[in-house]
Amino acid sequence: MTSNPTSVRRAAAAQLRSPRWALRGGSLGLGLLTAAALTPASATDGYFSNGYGIKAKGRAGVALTATDDAFGGANNPATVSEESDRIDIGLEWFRPERRAERTGPAAPFNGAVTSDRNDFFIPEIGYRRGLSRDFALGVAVYGNGGMNTDYPAGQLNLGPGASGLNLLAGPGHLGVNLSQLFLTPTLAWKFAPNQSIGLSPVLAYQRFKAYGLSAFSALSQAPSALTDQGPDESWGGGARIGYLWNVSQSVSVGLTYASRVYTTGFDQYRGLFAGDGSFDVPQTVGAGVGWQVTSDLRLSADYKWIDYAQIQPVGNALSRPGLLGQSGGPGFGWESIHVAKVAADWKLNDTWTLRTGYGYSGNPVGPEDVSFNILAPGVVQHHVAAGFTWTQGHHEISGAYQHAFENSVTGDSFFTALGLAPAGTHETISMSQDSFALQYSYRF
Repeated sequence: MTSNPTSVRRAAAAQLRSPRWALRGGSLGLGLLTAAALTPASATDGYFSNGYGIKAKGRAGVALTATDDAFGGANNPATVSEESDRIDIGLEWFRPERRAERTGPAAPFNGAVTSDRNDFFIPEIGYRRGLSRDFALGVAVYGNGGMNTDYPAGQLNLGPGASGLNLLAGPGHLGVNLSQLFLTPTLAWKFAPNQSIGLSPVLAYQRFKAYGLSAFSALSQAPSALTDQGPDESWGGGARIGYLWNVSQSVSVGLTYASRVYTTGFDQYRGLFAGDGSFDVPQTVGAGVGWQVTSDLRLSADYKWIDYAQIQPVGNALSRPGLLGQSGGPGFGWESIHVAKVAADWKLNDTWTLRTGYGYSGNPVGPEDVSFNILAPGVVQHHVAAGFTWTQGHHEISGAYQHAFENSVTGDSFFTALGLAPAGTHETISMSQDSFALQYSYRF
């Protein structure tokens, strides 16, 4: 089924002008962005975490040649061959600040709002056990979640029967909640004295809900499955493969590829996500290098490419013709991004190790798709981190702090395209982040 974009916009505008529109709420396909609410344990690389494992977080996510924890299945499966037998249990307190604002000549449509939901606790666990001199098993359990938004209503007052609305012109609170949990069992093989490969099946569980988006039901193929349907669940699978080459005693190189994770659709939101509620996890490619400068100082760097653009509800532009939920229909408009990180580990003595890092992520959200991304403004780009490890016998305690500097994107409001607001109506989305994390490890 296809639709004329002009007729769709006219239908949406007519619905919003109707006296009954206040009962239906306000939701563009913006709910799509909601997916960004999936954030990863910390959404700093788009909606991916910038690293898995607390030690990696202390390096701003650098991990593709690291062998000092049991999270190889989440980063580079080949590193499991070099890790020690151990278990790592971590917890991150993730605190993102999200804000959206609309300005322009039509004062009734203007408003600003900050998300009330700011604190998230995200656990993770890793385990590694050697089978022989050349083979090792591992498993990592980690999550994405933390950009979940909850914007209160009351920003807009569009006249009798339409007062106290949220920023997307709907009654009540506006927001989304999407979490992801990954399980990655790993088999690593040291097939040469200085080279290893690893394979990790990736099992995924997703949970999602959206609310406050119903005003734009005329733009949906299934208005009854657009918003306010409560939580829905999705399951899926993929694979990650990795390679580690210890070029010399001081230099190592890591490569990794993670396939697209194919998942079952969110049937209760088949009127929101392009592809009848589909929400697959994008493929990624990564490369890293590590340099043991001295016995006490190690420098490392990682590069990663995240292919957001190939996932329909994430990568499809808001301007695409068709209805929300249709195959090929409108989406977030996210571009695939490049990510680069550098880090240093400094071993002070047998008890203390310090680490720090810096990461840069491309911004997937362009000005033309700001409206869609009010619900999930994953636009931060610059991240700094610091961490430590305290070691005593078989026991370790590691900590990390990360800060993502505030970044904003401004663009034309989609209300203008619908003919509901005059030219010059703009929207700005902003985000900054802080996180603190602790991990206990036991080395067998």
